[in-house]
Order: sequence, then C-alpha cells, then structure tokens
Amino acid sequence: MSIKPKLGQFDLTMIVVSLVIGMGIFRTPVEVAQKAIIPEIFFVAWILGAIISLFGALTFAEIGSRYPVAGGFYRIFSHCYHPGFAFMVNWMTVISNAASTASVAIIGAEYVQPILLPNMSPDLAIKIITLSSMVILYGINMMGIKMSARILNVLMIIKIALIALLIAAVFAVPSQIESVSITTTSLSSTDWIKAFWLCFVPVFFTYGGYQQTMNFGGDIPNASRTMPRAIFYGIAIILTLYLLVNFSYFRVLGFEGLKNSNTLAADVARVLLGDAAFKVVAIIMFLSVMAYVNASIMSNPRVYYAMAEDKVLPSIFKKVNSRTQVQEFGVTIFVAFIVLTLFFSTSFIQVLGYVMFFDSISLITASAAIFVLRHRAKKSGDPEGIFKMKGYPWMPALFIIVYSLVNISVLISNPQASLIGFVLFLSGFPLYLGLRKIIQ
Repeated sequence: MSIKPKLGQFDLTMIVVSLVIGMGIFRTPVEVAQKAIIPEIFFVAWILGAIISLFGALTFAEIGSRYPVAGGFYRIFSHCYHPGFAFMVNWMTVISNAASTASVAIIGAEYVQPILLPNMSPDLAIKIITLSSMVILYGINMMGIKMSARILNVLMIIKIALIALLIAAVFAVPSQIESVSITTTSLSSTDWIKAFWLCFVPVFFTYGGYQQTMNFGGDIPNASRTMPRAIFYGIAIILTLYLLVNFSYFRVLGFEGLKNSNTLAADVARVLLGDAAFKVVAIIMFLSVMAYVNASIMSNPRVYYAMAEDKVLPSIFKKVNSRTQVQEFGVTIFVAFIVLTLFFSTSFIQVLGYVMFFDSISLITASAAIFVLRHRAKKSGDPEGIFKMKGYPWMPALFIIVYSLVNISVLISNPQASLIGFVLFLSGFPLYLGLRKIIQ
C-alpha cells in the first residue's frame, strides 16, 4: 500500500496564501474605496474581512477533516443534504467560476485598454479586448497547449514582485494623504453601517479561495494542531500584505485617486517610475491575468469530468481528445459561459455582483454542513485525529450571518444579478431531474 502524502504546517500556510491572493487586490480596492467613503471605513473593512475569512477557513477546515474526500463542494452537499441540491449548488458554482474568470479577464482588459485602444470608448474597447483574448485562449487550449507548472510559478513571482513594488512605493513617493477631503464628522452611525455593508461584496471577493482548505483535511498530520495554526498564519500573511498594499495605494494616489483608478498597479508605477513604467506594468498585468484565465479554462472543465463520472452530467463531458488530451466539449462549454457573462456585462462591478451572489449561496450552505456533520457525530462519535474548531458554534454562525448580509447587499445594489442568479439556481433542479432520466 502506498504512503499517503502529508502536508506540513508551512505547506498548508502557503496553500492558504496562494488560494486567496489572486488578481483581485489589483482592482477591488477601487470598489471598496468608493463604497467606504472615508479611509477609516476602508481599512477597517479589510481587517474585518480577514477576521470573517479566518472563521470561514476554520469552518471549512473542520468540514474537510470530518469528510476528507475528493470532489469538494459537490460531494459535501450530496453527503449532508441531497444529490439534487448538490447538483443545484454545483451547477451554480460552475457558472460562478466562469463569471469569476470573466471578471478577472476584465481586469486585464482595463489595464491595456489605454495602450491598445486609447481613442475608443472604454466600454467598447474593454469588450473587444476581453472577447478577443477569450477567442485566442480558447484556440490555444483546443490545440492542446497546457499551462506548465513553471509558467504558473512565474505568474506567482510576477504577482509577488508587483506587490513588493507597490509596497516599496510607500517609502519612495511623497504622500498624497492630504488630498482626502471628506471628514468623519459628516457621517452618521447609519452611514457607517451602510458603508461597511456595501464594502462586503468587493472585500470578500478579494479574500475568497480559503474554502478550498476543505480539500486538504485528510492530508494533514496532527490536524488539531497543524490546521488552525497554518490557517491563522496564512490569513495573517494575507491581511498584512493587503493592508500594506492598500496603504500604498492610499498614500501614493490619495483616497480620491484610489477611488477613480481602474489600473491601480500601473498608476502607482507611473507615480513611482514614470509613464514608461505604467505601460510596462500594464502589459505585465494583462499577461498575468491572461495566464490566470488560461489556467482557469484548463482546470474548470475537470469539475464537469468529475460530475460526469458521478453520472450527474452526460458522458460527453468525460470525452478527451486522444491526440491533444483536451476535454474539447467541457472547454467549449466553460468558455461559452464566460462569453455569455461578458455579453451581458463588461463592467467589473456588475460581474462581481453575479459572482458574489452565486458564491455567497454556496458558501452559506456549505459552511452550514458543519452543523449536520457535528449532529451526526453525536451518534457515531468523532473520527480519530480530526481537526475541531474551538469557536463552534458561534464562528460558523457569524460567518453565515455575514455572508447572508453579502447576499442581501447584492440583492439591493444589483437586483438584476440577484434575479438571474436565483433563476439559474432554481433551474438546476429540473435540469438535475432531466439529466438523471437521460443518463440513468
């Protein structure tokens, strides 16, 4: 029998960091600043987001420790609720992943639009650049060209280097903090609460990804000690980096400049090193984003493959081209979802509404599985060596409450996204029944 690989505390800490730090930190601070109104709310929102994300990460860590199976959300929902409900949530997650990929693609297009199509309407230019990029990446993937581990490592190095550059700007550029003109005295307590509430959507989008810790529950030796420490250290590193980067944005561009920037990293580089640096950073950001999108196009169809193996999707989703090793049908469907999202909107904040409406429902119901698993454990007993969070039940309960507020925030601020999301969610059940009849 082969020995199952184990992850140490440092390994899991780095996994948490890599799962969370994506491309959002180079764009979402603009949305947070616009909704926060004043710097105090802006920075406290990032701190609060880290605390709630810590609660969520610990919750999902225990779920993964109690039910350590491959397949992520789908099998957790099927085990704790019902296969039909599992399909509905996973169906929505599949669409959410496409919308999330579309939002990242828009970030890349915003960076190069002033360089490639400066005289065109920004909205039209972003749509052309984004859709053209999707066509090119689709063609690359269909040819069988895969993103290697080396290229992905280069992408991570680029992101770390950019973050380091942004933080270094704090010490090299004169402060623009005096440009903030709004005073805290003009805000009532109701305004403060409303501003916090509206900040939830972009903040939690940027902190997303920690839920994947549930996939490593069976790979951690001495989980009761290793898991919480690794998660705590990982979230602490993320919070530190996010606060430093956001302080750099704030200090270099000023709060008003931060609120009005669509290319944060490039704008800071322009102030630090001039117009030439702006163009270089903008192109690097675009290439980094496209590399991320390409990896997403490669990886997400594997979810369809797993669902087809469980006979909840037609077997065509398992079909792989023997020459190129590409899931041609799965890749086509995923890219089609991305293009449909871009067709309905090329605005980052509107796509963000779709993503967070989908994600909040899946995260709320997934985290609630801990109550089901704990209840069942009362009869069968806890498995040996699992991780049990000390903050139960108030930590997962608070996490669920906050993400419910996120869902309500999207519902109020973007009712169209909420309506589309709710209809898509409900459509999953008749789709599940129909597919079950066809497949079985």
